Amino acid sequence: MHAIRRILLLACALVCAAGSPTSLSAQQPTGTISGQVVDSATRQPLAGVNVVIEGTRLGTQTRDDGTFTIVGVPAGTHTVRARRIGYGSIPVIVNVTDGATVSVAFALEKRAAVLDQVVVVGYTSQRKASITGAVSSVEMGDLESRRVPDVAQALQGQVAGLTVTQSTGAPGEEISIRIRGEGTIGNNSPLFIIDGIPSREIAFLNPADVQSMTVLKDASAASIYGSRASAGVIVITTKSGERGKSNFDVNYYSGIQRATNLPTMLNATQYMNKMEEAWNNSGFTGTNPYTADKSRTDLANTNWLDELFTSGKSQNLQLTASGGGDRIQYLMSGGLNKQDGIIIYANDRYQRLNFRTNINAGLSSRLNVGTNLLLSYAMQDKLSSKGDAPGIIRHALIRPPIIAVYKDPSDPTYTAADPFTDLPFFAKPWNNNNNRYEFGANPVALAYYANDKRDNFKTFGNIFAEYALRPELKFKSNVGIDLSLRHNKALNQNFGDDNGGGNPLDAGTGRQNRPTGLNEDRGQETTVTWNNTLNYAKEAERHDVSALVGSEYIKNYSSSIGGSRQRFDYVRENFQYLNYGGTLDQNTSGSASEWGLFSLFTSATYMFDTRYMLTANFRADASSRFAANNQWGYFPSISAGWRISNESFMKNVGWISDMKLRASTGKLGNQEIDNYAFLTLLRRQGDQYLISRYGNPDLKWETTTQNDLGLDVGLLSNDLYLSVDYFVKNTSDILLPISLPSIAGNVSPTIVNAGEVSNKGFEFAVNYKNTGGPFKYGINANAATVTNRVEKLHPNLPSIVGDVYRTEVGHPLSSFYGYVMEGIYQNQTEINTYLFGTLNPADKPGDIRFRDINGDGKINDNDRTFIGNPIPKLSYGLNLSGGYHRVDVSMFFQGVGGVDKYNDAKQITDYDSRPFNHSVAVLGAWNGEGTSNTVPRTTFNDNGSSKKSSIFVEDASYFRLKNLEIGYSMGPTRRLYVSGQNLWTMTDYTGLDPESTDILDRGTYPQAKAFLVGINAKF
Repeated sequence: MHAIRRILLLACALVCAAGSPTSLSAQQPTGTISGQVVDSATRQPLAGVNVVIEGTRLGTQTRDDGTFTIVGVPAGTHTVRARRIGYGSIPVIVNVTDGATVSVAFALEKRAAVLDQVVVVGYTSQRKASITGAVSSVEMGDLESRRVPDVAQALQGQVAGLTVTQSTGAPGEEISIRIRGEGTIGNNSPLFIIDGIPSREIAFLNPADVQSMTVLKDASAASIYGSRASAGVIVITTKSGERGKSNFDVNYYSGIQRATNLPTMLNATQYMNKMEEAWNNSGFTGTNPYTADKSRTDLANTNWLDELFTSGKSQNLQLTASGGGDRIQYLMSGGLNKQDGIIIYANDRYQRLNFRTNINAGLSSRLNVGTNLLLSYAMQDKLSSKGDAPGIIRHALIRPPIIAVYKDPSDPTYTAADPFTDLPFFAKPWNNNNNRYEFGANPVALAYYANDKRDNFKTFGNIFAEYALRPELKFKSNVGIDLSLRHNKALNQNFGDDNGGGNPLDAGTGRQNRPTGLNEDRGQETTVTWNNTLNYAKEAERHDVSALVGSEYIKNYSSSIGGSRQRFDYVRENFQYLNYGGTLDQNTSGSASEWGLFSLFTSATYMFDTRYMLTANFRADASSRFAANNQWGYFPSISAGWRISNESFMKNVGWISDMKLRASTGKLGNQEIDNYAFLTLLRRQGDQYLISRYGNPDLKWETTTQNDLGLDVGLLSNDLYLSVDYFVKNTSDILLPISLPSIAGNVSPTIVNAGEVSNKGFEFAVNYKNTGGPFKYGINANAATVTNRVEKLHPNLPSIVGDVYRTEVGHPLSSFYGYVMEGIYQNQTEINTYLFGTLNPADKPGDIRFRDINGDGKINDNDRTFIGNPIPKLSYGLNLSGGYHRVDVSMFFQGVGGVDKYNDAKQITDYDSRPFNHSVAVLGAWNGEGTSNTVPRTTFNDNGSSKKSSIFVEDASYFRLKNLEIGYSMGPTRRLYVSGQNLWTMTDYTGLDPESTDILDRGTYPQAKAFLVGINAKF
């Protein structure tokens, strides 16, 4: 009891002393500590370094010249520590006496580069050493040699688990980006965050303006973006000015492109022999007309692919001016990218103009303001690049070589305005019975008359202000605008020969694009984003804490208006306006829509002794795209890390410089659905209003749950760094369109939450750099596997059926579905034995033999099965770089594996029953028992090729040398280089390009081989 009484009396005395105006602290002698912090290697001053006196609340940050001053330091011995992200922490012991100033000098040494890297993540940045989620960062400086016009192309093959595919090789075509597979039946594109402002596209960005890109792959990294992050997030930081003298950079390159790996088609002699053979194999009576035509002297020998493809051109110019002083830094850049495609007549061009300005100003020691403004204007001459109408490349594949490109001037149908062959082999009027060659269009004429122009103007930017309430506590407000103005205008001009068809009003006009029509539409989309964050970051000797709270408001509005007219008397450019068209066939349209999103979010990270890390995120989103009872969605995540290499038992393992184990789990959302999908829609029929679609007030978010386990290992002082991840990604409540019974009336499907899809796989990344000595080199490689599977659909929608694919439980999304080819029937006995369930089999020797899956002796719909997977199971990339004195070389390889594509162009060329041209593969067609078991007989009858089958599902895996660049430095500020793109491809795919995104290849515009020459210069 006496001991307790003494303690209470002592506590009371201390409280009284603390409250007394003559307290001990007020009388304690104090001094001052001042000094400077510099980089140990460059001896340059370091600004923004935290200098603290351990065991006290005293501390400050270094000024621009690296100096600091701490006043009111109690007399005595103290430990002073200087800390800055990316540098080692050095303690210095000083003795402070009353009224004296103690000078301290710090020379901080940079840590190993891999762990130093500052990565921009959710609304803030983190040092890579403390990250516990699956995050990959890409520095654009490392990708400068790619020489690509689109930022997305620069990402290809750089990040494990990130698949980037150009839809076609046509200039300006969209790029597909997928992170960890296909998670939903709807939109699978990731969310982009550009300088803190969200966007659903990045094609307007100039790669030269981008500083870095961070890919947030798992839920713990991306959940801070909640309802829009289910497909992953890519955070993009653009370049900004830096303190120092003004710099002016020039980067220019120009080059040519050519189509390569084109199929070899039949020449005129081979074609006529094949047509003669097809007639003989078709059971026709009478004289073979092709035998007689083989002696004609007016037959051409046209290689339509050679006639259609030409040399493309590209140019790129980038000008950048940057600099600034202690208070204001600036950057201005302008860029011009021009591409003329590889199709004749240059109606497949693309041009983009970019202007960007960035200003950061320190108005005081606590208040920083800044702005980023980007203006982009893109112009595209759109060509049918996917075999879609009018199918320019498709027609080049099928058009017979015996038809010339141009008519003879003596032809009575020849005109200078329309000199192209169309129906040259038939007497007029048109007679289908004489049609032995012409079932398509002249692809060169299609390219000549192509006139589809797409213009897009975009303003994208933000203004922000950041105020430091305390050195460790900062408030930031950021307002962004994303404004797009688009204008599409397509003239479908009439041309070709008259075949006697069409509307009587158009009598005597050509059969192509009859009548001439003009379609024009304009649209505008505006998105305003306002986010506010309060960010706390504190580094102590063993405890590092950071926390973030914030809110975000997003408002989107879009509108469009369009019109069309036909029968234009004049087609010159100054008459290509709706007012000059006919008034009989005219249409107008217009619409608008809007949506909004309000969000609250928070994040916290704690790291103890650089060994144990914990991060938690939470976001709540309210979206106008859902009914009131389901507007709010909640997206939590948590991740943990253990830096094993910092444990005492690892101190003697010198060859392991870093080892970190990571684990995470969390939920993400998807709100990328049509606006108003939860509402019931009405339509007017006479004086009545009928339901056209029943709404679903219970519609809610698609939710993606991700679990990730990762290991990062640094070896040899982190010169060699490896990362391995295993992830499981499950998407539930996927939105599906469910049709109602006919008793409900003629109504559109109602959207419901019903589907589930899973993705799981491994990711590997390795990086090695050797920068010592005159020869420097680096290796960066990555690979990832993905297994995609549909886990659940609605009972009323057991499968989603497309032309050549089917989505069904137990299989990947959009799996190919059809018949399985087993070989070629060699004789009639084989047919009769195999098709015992068919009374009068139509098949003949030389036809395709399909697998009888159910064994009933018949080939019908019951014998269809899954025959291919359109989602790559493997993706990989390999970057090699080296330099010796003034010469440097870089190589980039990229590829995918375990993916199939449906080669519809193969079906229409080599297997169609019409007299199209074929590839030389048909020269090995079945022509008698034992001659072939892979290529069926040539015939004008159906030899089985009309069925959707495994014959046309091909392995589209490829390994491609995407880029090779050799540079020569003419001093520190000048560099010349030559660059090659798509130089070599290894693949078994027989189509024009295995890399295209469409699962149905109708004749895709291929990616070209390119050769570029350029110069970099700085002034």
